Amino acid sequence: MRAWSLPLGRWFGVHLRIHYFFLLLLFFCVFSTNLSGVAAWRGVMLWFLLLGAVLGREAARAVTAAYHGLAVRSILLLPIGGLFSYASPEMAEQAVTGWPQIAMTVTGPLANLGFAALVAALIAGASAEVPVARLPLVTPSHLMRSTVWLNIVLAAIHFIPAYPLDAGRLMRGAFARARGAAQATRAASGLGQMIGIAAVVAGLALLTLPSTRAAYGLSPWLIMGGFFVFIGAQLEDQGVLFQSVVETVRMRDVMLTDFDTLSPSDTLSDALYKAIHSLQDDFPVVRGPNLVGVVSRQGIVQALRQEGNGYIQSIMSRAFQVAQPDDSLGVLIRRIGSGRLSLIPVAESGRVVGIVTWQNLSSSMGLLAEYRRLERGGNERD
Repeated sequence: MRAWSLPLGRWFGVHLRIHYFFLLLLFFCVFSTNLSGVAAWRGVMLWFLLLGAVLGREAARAVTAAYHGLAVRSILLLPIGGLFSYASPEMAEQAVTGWPQIAMTVTGPLANLGFAALVAALIAGASAEVPVARLPLVTPSHLMRSTVWLNIVLAAIHFIPAYPLDAGRLMRGAFARARGAAQATRAASGLGQMIGIAAVVAGLALLTLPSTRAAYGLSPWLIMGGFFVFIGAQLEDQGVLFQSVVETVRMRDVMLTDFDTLSPSDTLSDALYKAIHSLQDDFPVVRGPNLVGVVSRQGIVQALRQEGNGYIQSIMSRAFQVAQPDDSLGVLIRRIGSGRLSLIPVAESGRVVGIVTWQNLSSSMGLLAEYRRLERGGNERD
């Protein structure tokens, strides 16, 4: 989820991110207002109305997930809705095949339709002469009418069986009960990408028709909707592929076995000297065979500058988590991601046998993939 997205902070324990393509849509809204002679701020407001519709929908779905005991770890916002990641693979599996998926599928469109009905009622009550159903339905020149129809359209498109739209998620759930979550997601994502491409082609085809207001009003939305369905399906497909890979990699496969340790009784100056001759940015602190803390190179330097020489025991962090050699890489990523840890010691029978850090993880994964490829080639020749 981190690729091609911008963090919006952590809200009620959920990391919220927005895809860069959603931000690019802001420039499209401003550009379209310039072409039509409407003030640019109205294009910005139209974008914020769409963002609000998506946020309201995803907030309702997140509350529904929490009600069913599913801990949402992060949400990636796209103009067609949000992509969830969960705290554990078991919760992700339950969200695919269980009743929570049906409840979340219903909640999203209901939230949008309910808000659209509320705004339409306010328009009818305050200004009955304002036409809610006049074309164009979504336009920066009439933001109240656009609020109604943005929510209606956002609810309506989720009845299209294109993953990751809500109807597509129900279809994936049906596939998962027969084929398993991974294969079902791959199949549903492929279908969603095809539907997305078809929508883009249909939108471009409308532009070739004789000039009609309806055709030119529908064409941009078909193109953009199909594009974002394609992107969402591709992101889900990549996420499932990544999850299936990391769950097969064990700590013993990627941990560093040649590493330096520090003692609580080491002075900061001695630790800095050792850090100069090491490629590590973080060090386990051990007392005999027992792990008692972790400390970073940056922490050592900062303490020396601010407080002068002292002992490692005074600055080491005791907030650390220990992995087992047979733990999966998925467990490691969840631990590092949730606790903002840069190093996880790997211990066996109470003794530190390796370390895994973000610093070495990327290179270790690349080398492991190459090693496994060579192993497969050797086995095939045998």
